[in-house]
Amino acid sequence: MIAFKMKLNKTNQKIDNNICKALTIACESSLHEVPGFVWLTHRANYTNFPASLVITCVFNAKVEIETMKTQQQNMILRNSIQKELLSVGVVMKNIKQQVHFDSEEACLQAHQGEWSERLKLKVVKQKPKSSKKERGRR
Repeated sequence: MIAFKMKLNKTNQKIDNNICKALTIACESSLHEVPGFVWLTHRANYTNFPASLVITCVFNAKVEIETMKTQQQNMILRNSIQKELLSVGVVMKNIKQQVHFDSEEACLQAHQGEWSERLKLKVVKQKPKSSKKERGRR
C-alpha cells in the first residue's frame, strides 16, 4: 500500500491512521482472494470526508482488471474494503464510485510510473455558505 501524505491536524491524522489499518487488513486478505491484485492506496480531502475518500486497487495489467470484473471479484474487493472501513467507523455511501481499479501497466504508459501524479486528488474549492443574516443585508 502506498500513501501520499499531506499535513493533517490531529483529528484527521487519527482518522487517516485508522483508515490505513483497515485498508491494510483488506489488502492482505484480497491479495490471496483476487488474482492479479497487488496493492491499494487511498486519498481524501478531509474537509469533505468521507464522501471524498477514494481508494484505488492496483493490478499489474489492464487485462487482469477486466478478468477480475468478468469474474465479479470486484465485489469481493469492495466488500472487503467496506467491511474493514466500517470496523473503524468509516461509512462509504457509494462504494462503487469510491473504489477504483487501476494497473501498473496503465500508470507506466500514461504517467511514466509516477503514481503520485496519477493519483493526485482533485480538490474542488467551494465558496463558504453565507449565513441567513448576511443574505438579508444585501
